[in-house]
Amino acid sequence: MKDFENNTRAFSKINAYWLGMASKIAYANKNVIQQNIAKWGLHDFEFFEHKDTQAFIAGNDKTLVLTFRGTEPTNPKDWSTDFNAAFTAGPGGMVHEGFLIALNYVWSDIWNYIRENRKSRSLWVTGHSLGGALATLAAAKLRLEKDEPINGLYTFGQPRAGNRDFANRFDSDFSTQTFRYVNNADMVPRVPPRISGYSHVGTFRYFDDKGNEDDTMDWFDQIVDRAEGVIESILNSDKWKKGLLHHPMDRYIECLEKAAYPE
Repeated sequence: MKDFENNTRAFSKINAYWLGMASKIAYANKNVIQQNIAKWGLHDFEFFEHKDTQAFIAGNDKTLVLTFRGTEPTNPKDWSTDFNAAFTAGPGGMVHEGFLIALNYVWSDIWNYIRENRKSRSLWVTGHSLGGALATLAAAKLRLEKDEPINGLYTFGQPRAGNRDFANRFDSDFSTQTFRYVNNADMVPRVPPRISGYSHVGTFRYFDDKGNEDDTMDWFDQIVDRAEGVIESILNSDKWKKGLLHHPMDRYIECLEKAAYPE
C-alpha cells in the first residue's frame, strides 16, 4: 500500500484512504480481493466466510489489515429493524446482538490466524457500514478480551454497535486510535438511535457537502442526533433516501482520496 504508515498509532489521512480501499474491495469475491490486494503489495491473504459474514486479513512483512465486509441497503426498511435492536453481553458492555452473532461466525478463525501469524507486524482493523460495526466489535474483543495491540481502527458509515457502558469502556482503552468517518448526510451512522441506549465510540471524522474533511465539525454528531426523536417519520421520506446516497463506499473513497492526496 503506497505511503502507508505501518507503525504509527496516530491518525493518518493516508492510512484512512488505504483502509477505505480495503473496505471497498471487501465487497468483491475472494479471488478479486486477493488479486487486487496483491497489487498493493499485500501477499499474505486469508479469507473468512460463514453464513452472511465475510472478512479477510491481508498483509506483508510489516503489517496486517483485518477487513470486514458491510452491506449496501437499498431502502429504509433494511435498517429500520435496528432501531429497537436487542442488547446482549459483549466485550466491555452490552452490544448489538445481531452484530455480535455475525462476528462470532468467523471470530475463532480470525483470532487463531492473528495469534499464529501476526508476529511483530502492526495490526489494523477496518470496515464499512455493517462491516464497520463488526470491525468495532472485533477491535473490542482483541483489546478487552485478548489484550492484543492494535495500531488503528478506521470505520466508514458504521451503525452504533453497543451501549454507553460499552462505549465508555472501549474509549477509555482505545478512543485515540479509533477513527469513525461519516460522510455528510449518511443516515446509517444514526442507527440504532441513542434513544435506544446505543452510543458511538472513537474519534469522529466528518466529510462536508463538498467532500472536504472538516476537522472542526465535532459538534455535528451531537446536532444530528437531536433529530433522532423524529427519525421514524423520516424513514420513508426523501431525506432518508438522500442520506443513503451518501452511504456507499465509493462516496467515502472520493472524499478520502481528496483528503490524503490533494492536488
